[in-house]
Amino acid sequence: MGAPEKALSGRIVSCGVVFLDPAGRVLLAHATETSHWDIPKGHGEEGEAAHVTALREMVEETGIVVAPARLTDLGLFVYRRDKDLHLFAARAAADELDLSACTCTSLFPRRSDGTMIPEMDAYRWTPLDEIDRYASRSLARLFETSLSLADLHRTLRSGDA
Repeated sequence: MGAPEKALSGRIVSCGVVFLDPAGRVLLAHATETSHWDIPKGHGEEGEAAHVTALREMVEETGIVVAPARLTDLGLFVYRRDKDLHLFAARAAADELDLSACTCTSLFPRRSDGTMIPEMDAYRWTPLDEIDRYASRSLARLFETSLSLADLHRTLRSGDA
């Protein structure tokens, strides 16, 4: 089934990957020229399946390629007043732990002069107790109220996901 651009309620849907390392830390990428960090996510293209959107955004924003079979579909979450998130989870493999190789190929024009700059400009493995310090309020709230990263880590580690 393709990911609709808008949910039935008319809300925009972004698709993303909650990428956890073996210690249960989540990959966050710094949104260029902002103060917050985010998971790799974005809007789908016409007729694009949600998991395909999530994987494409992962590659565009981090350079990390994750095979579809590694994804666990977490479902649709209320994110903001105007937006929902369709999230997937995956565990990072040993060769994906070094974030120095991450690169963002998704560009946007800088407000001040129109120069094209990367959407994301830094990457970090973030422990659960530091999410509030880095993530946007909306993302931190989602992890506090709707999607327990500690539970997700246990599920992915046990292989039950």
